[in-house]
Amino acid sequence: MSRLMRKRGLIAGTSPKSAVSEAYRSLRANIEFSNRDETLKTIAITSALSGEGKSTVSSNIAVAYAQANRNVLLIDADLRTPVQHQIFELSNHIGLSTALAMRSEIGDVIQKSNIDNLQLITAGPIPPNPSELLDSIPMASLLGMAKEMFDIVIIDTPAITMFADALVVANKCDGVVLVMNSGKVKNEIAIKAKESLEYGKATIIGAVLNNVSG
Repeated sequence: MSRLMRKRGLIAGTSPKSAVSEAYRSLRANIEFSNRDETLKTIAITSALSGEGKSTVSSNIAVAYAQANRNVLLIDADLRTPVQHQIFELSNHIGLSTALAMRSEIGDVIQKSNIDNLQLITAGPIPPNPSELLDSIPMASLLGMAKEMFDIVIIDTPAITMFADALVVANKCDGVVLVMNSGKVKNEIAIKAKESLEYGKATIIGAVLNNVSG
């Protein structure tokens, strides 16, 4: 595993026996137990504010599912400040934005990672209209195809209070996980993020609190 992967915090892949990796496996289990009556196949990961670690959580939970022998697709739907291509050291020449704008086949933009059972769709070039692309018929079709092809689809989205993008994607998914930084996010902002998801009829299936001291 590369130095960049370690630097970007892909702990579940680089140190699978660590306490942090075990925490991601516990998160995976909690997600699966959150709704036993219905199958969760598409899960959006968002945060209240930018810089709270939602991309790190997205990549690590995707690895945790892959380590459980699930066929996993990680989609970088942060079309404003994407990082998954950097974490996994993949090309970002084409990706989600090109697939949606050009109505490409999903197979044309899927890339293999260095992790067994895990493939990615990177964000692609940053478009001028992220929200419109994510709220399009091609996006709904892409997610539908992804659900047929993979056991689980993890979608990294922008912060919920910054742009409409995350709400648009979360509404199309089976569930959403809200990531919050205990040393950064204030209670009123966390509550606003939760209310925004609920107002948008997104199904909140869990929350991750980062940087908890003590």
